[in-house]
Amino acid sequence: MAIANAINDYSKYTVVPKSETATTTPKKTSLGQEQFLKLMTTQMTHQDPSSPMENGQFLTQIAQFGTVSGIQDLQKSFGDFAGAITSSQALQATSLVGRNVLAPGSKGLLDVGGEITGNINVSDTATSVNVSVTDATTGEIVRNMELGAHGAGTMPFVWDGLNENGVMASPGVYKIDATAYIDGKNTGMETDINSRVDSVSMGSGANGLKVNLTGLDSVDFNKIKQILGV
Repeated sequence: MAIANAINDYSKYTVVPKSETATTTPKKTSLGQEQFLKLMTTQMTHQDPSSPMENGQFLTQIAQFGTVSGIQDLQKSFGDFAGAITSSQALQATSLVGRNVLAPGSKGLLDVGGEITGNINVSDTATSVNVSVTDATTGEIVRNMELGAHGAGTMPFVWDGLNENGVMASPGVYKIDATAYIDGKNTGMETDINSRVDSVSMGSGANGLKVNLTGLDSVDFNKIKQILGV
């Protein structure tokens, strides 16, 4: 029948939940739940008695609507969940402002009469570990420190701010390079630096929550390893 063929041609529409149909424009290209059920009922009423819709076909159309609607509800739930996590992280991050944290990096800020501290992540047993301190502005090596042997794991270090002549270095940013003598060769080691949190920057996606360190670059909130206090 012609009317049955016309009614049956609704597969071109994308099925969306009823709640989303309120904001559609007059020219609808989507089918809400109420319209879907009305169209399905009309189709069954006007179907050709000699060739009625099979149970399998009917169930497939119902399942299609349920699947699409369920996916959209699930996407909304995930969006709400992600928003809640971001808000929780932002609240935690703002509580760090003014406090010191231990975060991955190779630069530290030397205050007047202060020091730079942190950890060296020694990858394997080393017969010796060395720290080289360089002025980040001039590139001048200020101090070399021999820290001795160390097994695999975390090795703390402290630079007291003095240069090779025992004179206090100028305040500013200094680069910390750590090497370990392992299996007959010097190998660069990663370091975590003690720094003060200046502020927090909000972002989204790849540019997520950032913690801005005083005088230094920012670091991802989830990369902070330890909160050291004020």
